[in-house]
Amino acid sequence: MKYLLDSHVLLWIITGDLQLSRKAKNIYLDEENKIFISIASLWEIAIKISLNKLSISMSLPEFVQEHVIANEIFIMPIELTHIYNLENLPFYHRDPFDRLIVAQSMAEKINILSNDTVFDRYPVKRIW
Repeated sequence: MKYLLDSHVLLWIITGDLQLSRKAKNIYLDEENKIFISIASLWEIAIKISLNKLSISMSLPEFVQEHVIANEIFIMPIELTHIYNLENLPFYHRDPFDRLIVAQSMAEKINILSNDTVFDRYPVKRIW
């Protein structure tokens, strides 16, 4: 199966954060699954680093190489079909990055790994 990670899930996987659910961890570790991270999530991480809301011990390119590419997490680009889904997407979520993740999930018919329950208000499948 294919799964799209929310930003915090990637960070919790990397840090071994205990907030990561067992189910999400098992899905991530199952080599049969194809794991994606949105380019929007990497954009969000870059912004949080620049605002000093997130600290990582390496440059962003090193972070992506070591924690995304080396772990065979596929980077999902932003496509026009994703943007088109945003046009009529209700504003249950105000965060533009999370809204884009929802739009990508809808367009690609891919499940989202996230602890964010607001995703449940959209026509996507959130797993936690």
